[in-house]
Amino acid sequence: MRLIGRREYVDFPLLELSNVEAKIDTGAYTSSIHCENISVKQISGKAVLYFTIALNTDSGLKKEYTFYEFTTKKIKNSFGEMEERYLIRTLLKIGKKNIHVSLSLSNRDSMRYTVLIGRKPLKGKFLIDVKQLHVGGQKIDIAVKDLLLK
Repeated sequence: MRLIGRREYVDFPLLELSNVEAKIDTGAYTSSIHCENISVKQISGKAVLYFTIALNTDSGLKKEYTFYEFTTKKIKNSFGEMEERYLIRTLLKIGKKNIHVSLSLSNRDSMRYTVLIGRKPLKGKFLIDVKQLHVGGQKIDIAVKDLLLK
């Protein structure tokens, strides 16, 4: 197990996104990423998902994506209301650990963080210290040693 804080910088290698600040939220089951222009079109009789990821970065990054494999799921939003969202499977990197994760696509314009990491991909892999930020998946024994020296 590795130690992480309440916010971490994460990478999504398959989406070519790196160093994205994410909120670690054990109150949420699934993970979510801010997307815009979400649509599904029929191409040769097959549903294809299109969306844009626009993260709050200095570069104003906007990337368009096409996914041929996706699902939908009813998810409770931050207001406690159920809504149907599209989910994609991708790779999440926290520190040195790579995890396959389901990401729900959501408009998070009104949220402080564009990426939320829920408890499902974290379970059994990380210990979360809510007093810390950007720990980067430090090994537990090193983190404990650092705490004892303080």
